[in-house]
Amino acid sequence: MKPYSAAVAVLMLGACTPVPGQQVARPASSGADATAAAIAGIQPRDFAARIGFLASDALGGRDTPSPGLEAAAAYIASEFHRFGLETAGDPGSFIQRYPFTPRGAPEGTVHQVPNVAGLLRGSDPQLRNTYVVFSAHIDHVGSNCRGTTPADSICNGADDDASGTSAIIELAEAFASLPAAPRRSIIFLGVSGEEKGLLGSRHYADNPTVPIDSIVANVNIDMIGRNDPDSVVVIGKDYSSLGPLLEQVNARHPELGMTTSDDLWPDERFFFRSDHFNFARRDVPAIFFFTGTHPDYHAASDHADRIDLDKITRITRLIFHYASAIANDPDRPQWDPAGLEEVRRLTTQGR
Repeated sequence: MKPYSAAVAVLMLGACTPVPGQQVARPASSGADATAAAIAGIQPRDFAARIGFLASDALGGRDTPSPGLEAAAAYIASEFHRFGLETAGDPGSFIQRYPFTPRGAPEGTVHQVPNVAGLLRGSDPQLRNTYVVFSAHIDHVGSNCRGTTPADSICNGADDDASGTSAIIELAEAFASLPAAPRRSIIFLGVSGEEKGLLGSRHYADNPTVPIDSIVANVNIDMIGRNDPDSVVVIGKDYSSLGPLLEQVNARHPELGMTTSDDLWPDERFFFRSDHFNFARRDVPAIFFFTGTHPDYHAASDHADRIDLDKITRITRLIFHYASAIANDPDRPQWDPAGLEEVRRLTTQGR
């Protein structure tokens, strides 16, 4: 089936409202001043606008497939274009499509559903051919969740995962505003089908738009807008050098007031439940930022007005510093040998 079009065109009128459509101008300043300006540009008001749109009733809960999912993908692609990123989806496009057949659909029903990928080309002649992928899932569950009523029938998915998607967009804008890109290239990736079984990230990891062995790390962001205002759980810290590096970066930025905790819920098997899993199973060092579930998880009450905008802003600023450290380090992140063995065992079990 063809991608949705007419409905997307109507919904994209709303997508242009939160953020103006003009091209982002790169500043004349450089060095520390430019970095400080880029970080300062990550603002609560921007998250309020982005999450407010992505989790609005107009997008209908962003099910895979749906007009709302297409509108979300088109919005993200338009922002990547506005920032001046290079296309990193299908040839000449920010969109990468893959086939999906909904459960129970008539035989022969196939939808071509979207991932979205934008590339910031690195500045180092050698390191620019290696990539750090920052991912978040752009889909949610439509109207199939707890607590729906005739008055509130849409599962808006503000925290899950309009929060992470908005962080990806904010990171892309911040890095694109720098007068000089980091040494490595960065791919900002929004995937669909996460709620259907991590399908979009599986497709990207199996059909990457750059060589898989050139991807040095995946940093995944899923649900970062709720719970304790001063902590974020980082799953996978013990498996590779990405964990110690994060601790070093966080220690250098006490102004953010953020504690980076180990997995607090090992029995919940969150390692298997978000999109970093599909990079880890391809032996790409991966790490997962997450602030935990809550009573609104997969419920109609996961609304934008319940997001802690100050918290999500500080987490995203921390991830900006972390991304800079990964992208500017001449050495690739390394698996801990025991960690890699465990991850291979876990990913084999979770396939």
